[in-house]
Amino acid sequence: MLNLERLRTLNAVARHGSVSAAADGLHVTTSAVSQQLAKLERETGQQLLAKQGRGVRLTDAGRLLADHASRILSQVELAQADLEAQRGQAVGELLLGAFPTAARGLFPAALAELRAAHPQLRARLEEMEPDEAVPRVVRGDIDVAVVLDWYNKPLPMPDGLAKAPILDDIADVAMPADHPLAGREGVDLEEFADDDWVSWPRGEFCHDWLMLTLRGKGIEPRISHMAEEHHTQLALIAAGLGVAVAPRLGRGPVPEGVRVVPVRHTVRRHVYAIWRADADRRPSIRAAVEALRTAGEKVAG
Repeated sequence: MLNLERLRTLNAVARHGSVSAAADGLHVTTSAVSQQLAKLERETGQQLLAKQGRGVRLTDAGRLLADHASRILSQVELAQADLEAQRGQAVGELLLGAFPTAARGLFPAALAELRAAHPQLRARLEEMEPDEAVPRVVRGDIDVAVVLDWYNKPLPMPDGLAKAPILDDIADVAMPADHPLAGREGVDLEEFADDDWVSWPRGEFCHDWLMLTLRGKGIEPRISHMAEEHHTQLALIAAGLGVAVAPRLGRGPVPEGVRVVPVRHTVRRHVYAIWRADADRRPSIRAAVEALRTAGEKVAG
């Protein structure tokens, strides 16, 4: 009989493309992955991996079994969801992913609520950007992710996922305290056409949004500095090195020397939870989404 954990290991190699990446995804050592695959080859009497350069590739038999493994694991997840739904209790382990400001602004309260209301549920959080979180939910590496898109740039979403809104996060413009517009009650993005900008790193969803939005207003932005963390962006602004779009979620106290001014035509990003639709009946997922919504209402209120 085929061992489920060994099938899970083979599935991870097929999804991640290498033994080392599969080990990272499974949170085990590469040696443990190799041992599981060797045992699976003995169980099946088939060679599942072949050397390719400095790495490995799946053989025809390996690809065939990996395809079956994916379907088997999906059915196991569905069975677990049905059993959990029948019990009507949020129990077991729940793996959660979130982008950094959501992890900071929503999850402390949400996780505390989950622990108090569902003591048999072990919820674990890992920070990750939306472009990493979506495929990890699809693959089943994590159960729920909190992701975002902007009012004018939706996040591509594959089939097979369910979603629920958590909150709309309004963004302001952050600028040095001595900026000519720092004393205004409201500003337009077009008024910063001649400023240096502090942005998210190139290739990130929010950086692409900023470029799209400013260019749509006829501005070719001068990106002087790029930083992933908003606190780093604000520190650069405090030093007089540029302006930035600053979402309110998880922002915390603004440093001395920085002013944040609302945008007249409100700039907002949509924050929502996603999970696999075939796990929709799991009480633990429903409990997590409800806790996140409650935390979102407190932030928005």
